[in-house]
Amino acid sequence: MFKKNKNLYADLSLLLVALIWGSGFVATKHALNTITPYYMMTFRFTIACLLMAIVFYKRLKSAKFQDFKAGTVIGLFLFVAFAAQTVGLQYTTAGKQAFLTGTNVVIVPFLYWIVKKNRPDKYNLTAAFLCFCGIGLLTLSESLSINLGDLLTLVCAFFFACHIVSIGYFAEHHDPIVLTIVQLGISAVLSFAASLLLETAPQNVPTDTILAVLYLGVFSTLVAFLIQNVAQKYTTPTHAAIILSLESVFGTILSTILLKELFTVKMFFGCVIIFVAILTAETKWEFLKMKKVRENS
Repeated sequence: MFKKNKNLYADLSLLLVALIWGSGFVATKHALNTITPYYMMTFRFTIACLLMAIVFYKRLKSAKFQDFKAGTVIGLFLFVAFAAQTVGLQYTTAGKQAFLTGTNVVIVPFLYWIVKKNRPDKYNLTAAFLCFCGIGLLTLSESLSINLGDLLTLVCAFFFACHIVSIGYFAEHHDPIVLTIVQLGISAVLSFAASLLLETAPQNVPTDTILAVLYLGVFSTLVAFLIQNVAQKYTTPTHAAIILSLESVFGTILSTILLKELFTVKMFFGCVIIFVAILTAETKWEFLKMKKVRENS
């Protein structure tokens, strides 16, 4: 009974993470009305980095040069991914971006193929095909053109996939907490440099924008990361993958409700297909196989 309760609490915690990440698209879209992308990224990553450095000060103090080197590489991918995502959100809807960003899980196996020589299986190939179809329904206009925001979001999905692969590559030999703090710090520095070069400093930022940025830095980054790391100790990878993939669903629902974004029938079917592709890539439908085993036993 105790173990079942821990599993239930873990799954509920991951559901909260998916909700926080999904709501992050809405918070970002709202903040972009009054603050430029790179300054918002600067504040978001700086807040998260400083808070994590305080919480995990002892781990950071014992870090080695190689940890910082690996974290820097990961941070470069993270910065490019968030830059493409945040800039792209100025030209597309939060709901569409939530699903398009989720396609990174379909790209990951193919990047692993390059890095680790692990050939994608039939589920990865099926997911890639479904994802391609879903993206077409979700993004292409009647003239078969794709807007700048959706294109940048697909670029962001690719670099998030690179980010995931780089974490998997370096986490084997480095402290993941230190890697996280360093990559957030690198992203903060690069975001600040980009803001100085490309943007003017924000003036008279309203309170609701400050609250949105604080939410992104504290909850969407720090709190969600900590909950995810603790919760995944008490549930299966399949459960975690299914629940966290609901991020895109929450993002679309919340953007429709809170931002009054238009959601057409064609976009709905595109989202459904992409969601099925994400589930296929993440879980390989293992939960169905487990259900059949329980029924036969």
